[in-house]
Amino acid sequence: MDNEELIEKAKVAQRNAYAPYSKFHVGSALLCKGGEVFMGCNVENRSFTPTVCAERSAIFSAIANGTRDFEKIAVVGEAIDFTYPCGVCLQVISEFVDDDFPVILQNNNGEIREFALKELLPLTFRLEERTTK
Repeated sequence: MDNEELIEKAKVAQRNAYAPYSKFHVGSALLCKGGEVFMGCNVENRSFTPTVCAERSAIFSAIANGTRDFEKIAVVGEAIDFTYPCGVCLQVISEFVDDDFPVILQNNNGEIREFALKELLPLTFRLEERTTK
């Protein structure tokens, strides 16, 4: 699936966003290596902490359906510029993919950009072997 098709699926998901507080609707589409596409949207809550971003929504849906081999993710939002994944979403993405994983974004002018995960999250948190006891 090409980037434009994946962006269109993210736009479909964006229409389902529940964002009564921020009024900022985000959609994502996660392409898996088996060809399946899992879509996600942001779901807000009045206490804000339980809010879930579109990217995590798609990833959690894929995992709940037994899929963990991800190929790329597309994200669209309502920002004038690109809507970049937040740090929490980038960290969750990094749990399942390598640093070169493609993150596809489209701005409201129709421009599409592709980033490697490492460009958006250059210093990923990883549990490493401890040097002290």
